[in-house]
Amino acid sequence: MPIRKQYTVLLPFPTGGGHWSSAGQKLELLDVEANALRSAGRLELTSVLDAQKPAADTQATPTTKALKAATKKAE
Repeated sequence: MPIRKQYTVLLPFPTGGGHWSSAGQKLELLDVEANALRSAGRLELTSVLDAQKPAADTQATPTTKALKAATKKAE
């Protein structure tokens, strides 16, 4: 039996029959089904996104020193 993996939709795409996926939707697809959609940037493995989320959260928060320096430079 083929193994399916869980993917998260980043950009909506047509799923067939006039239906479209929605951003943030979780789909279980075969690698063959997901290959072209991943290449186009329309979906990504859910496990990869979950691993990137904590790293992105810590990088996006400016430190107190950076805020003080930006304020001082603006004055």
